[in-house]
Amino acid sequence: MQLGIAGLGKMGANMARRMHRGGIELAAWNRSREVTDELAAETGLTPCESLASLIEALPTPRVLWLMLPAGEVTQGAIDEALPLLDPGDVLVDGANSFYKDSMRRAATAQKVGIHFIDAGVSGGIWGLDNGYALMVGGEEQAVKQLEPAIRVLAPGPESGWLHCGPAGSGHFVKMIHNGIEYGMMQAYAEGFALMKAREDFDLDLGAIAEMWRHGSVVRSWLLDLTRDFLQQDQELADVAPVVADSGEGRWTAMEAIEQGVPAPVMSLALMMRYASQGGDEYSDKLLAKMRQGFGGHALAGDDKS
Repeated sequence: MQLGIAGLGKMGANMARRMHRGGIELAAWNRSREVTDELAAETGLTPCESLASLIEALPTPRVLWLMLPAGEVTQGAIDEALPLLDPGDVLVDGANSFYKDSMRRAATAQKVGIHFIDAGVSGGIWGLDNGYALMVGGEEQAVKQLEPAIRVLAPGPESGWLHCGPAGSGHFVKMIHNGIEYGMMQAYAEGFALMKAREDFDLDLGAIAEMWRHGSVVRSWLLDLTRDFLQQDQELADVAPVVADSGEGRWTAMEAIEQGVPAPVMSLALMMRYASQGGDEYSDKLLAKMRQGFGGHALAGDDKS
């Protein structure tokens, strides 16, 4: 299979590497040409200097996968790509886009005969080795066309991915996934903060996290990551207690209000992220480190941000 990927950030570059390992032939474009050239030298993919040249380099029917920042950047790329694609081509949005935007974009693409797929991608910086959980929305025919790449990207050919339903459903499921993630992270952060505050017990939080990883009902990958950084430094003195909100949790809370479905845990977890701005809470430091652990997100005040 041949595929074009636009956007070689933390996720996009590692997805390209994983697809290359799995035998997918790639052409790629990134807004910074240096990044494209470096990845081309590493993997042998075809580097392209523009989105237009990337589309031109692909055989028909084309498969173009966008891994660009959600919002205006993704919308601009879609607006540029649609007139250059031919009927029967497949356009994939792998960003954390709002699902209603994906439904609208699919309707626009359908008018000119382009198949639109919204792909919710989870796995962060660990996806290269462990695989990416993929929540896919779109027409069955288009998903079948993309399936060879999905099977390579996923943790297993038959596991870790799902065609959720029509256009918009993939990003909807990913949105809810991230809302749940907010709640889980908040619960861990509050629990460890409570233990940290009981100074007379002199608790080893790294050891507790390690013990919970085996047999406990609260074991999870987030706990694994928490164990890793607590074993190195449980004081977290150099971590700014500021937790960013990428948008997905906000959309989940808005969806709960719109549907009239109670979602207090996810909504309050979002509010706690807002409350972290300018605070000095241990739980906020833990949340910031968890985000860094699974997604490679820069910490507040980090010179690399």
